[in-house]
Amino acid sequence: MADPVASIAGSAAKSVRPFRSSEAYVEAMKEDLAEWLNALYGLGLPGGGDGFLMGLATGTTLCQHANAVTEAARALAAARPARGVAFQAHSVAPGSFVARDNVATFIGWCRAELGVPEVLMFETEDLVLRKNEKSVVLCLLEVARRGARLGLLAPRLVQFEQEIEQELRAAPSAPHAPAAEDEEGTPDTAAAPGAPTRGPRMTPMDLRNLDELVREILGHCTCPDQFPMIKVSEGKYRVGDSSLLIFVRVLRSHVMVRVGGGWDTLEHYLDKHDPCRCSSTVHRPPPPRTQTFSPQRVSPTPSPRAGSPAPGGERPGGQRAARVPGASPVQLFR
Repeated sequence: MADPVASIAGSAAKSVRPFRSSEAYVEAMKEDLAEWLNALYGLGLPGGGDGFLMGLATGTTLCQHANAVTEAARALAAARPARGVAFQAHSVAPGSFVARDNVATFIGWCRAELGVPEVLMFETEDLVLRKNEKSVVLCLLEVARRGARLGLLAPRLVQFEQEIEQELRAAPSAPHAPAAEDEEGTPDTAAAPGAPTRGPRMTPMDLRNLDELVREILGHCTCPDQFPMIKVSEGKYRVGDSSLLIFVRVLRSHVMVRVGGGWDTLEHYLDKHDPCRCSSTVHRPPPPRTQTFSPQRVSPTPSPRAGSPAPGGERPGGQRAARVPGASPVQLFR
């Protein structure tokens, strides 16, 4: 097995700032997918902000990749996918009817020919109007996984997944493998018959020691008893007081954790699992304040009238109000 250190992606000079929002992993995946599509088709897609989705809004690159996957499947005589797509490639303006038709064509191809599960699909408006970038990114990552099984170039996150899967298969038993979570999960799919086990690789750039980055992120917590995270082997750590193992990789300026069938940033993972960080407001920015209607001013409590219950549950004359067994005073006066 190749050295995991040599195959992980390069890191920037500084790690990501601690405890970013829960959407930080989406930005990391957008950067990875942009680099992947740029390498495949010589594009200039930006990875950050809205530039990535805007660059795909015409649907031409998506349909072009759909046909590339189809050709790879035909070369391997695979049963699926078998049909490509016809699309408009010239003079397509983002947001136009032609662009929407291209995107809808790609979505239909993902469903019918590639068999992408509905939980990973997106709608035309999610891309054209940039309503739900998370769904778009998760779908493209799954499309990249299917293409990698057919021998196409894979994004680095998919390469990391292949390394982890090989490591798990090589292990005699994995009773404490990384726990699956309900977010960003992707169902396992079998490789196509005759498909190569490993496709072309994307060359990492700057390398930085993974342990150094992990220690740096853990060091943001200054509590006397820090959340334990012990290195078991390269890229594998035991977290918490249990024997749970997680896989960690570096994706440029992001330290990523394999979570179920998807990925999360290490900062957000610790923010959810470290009891100190979950309960402390020192490590995390305060949640946004929600606007609520101001309650109406309550008039002073009038004095008890004759025949009405007095405070404390007593009626005039010293008799206590009857109480239903098992019911609270609030329930009695509703």
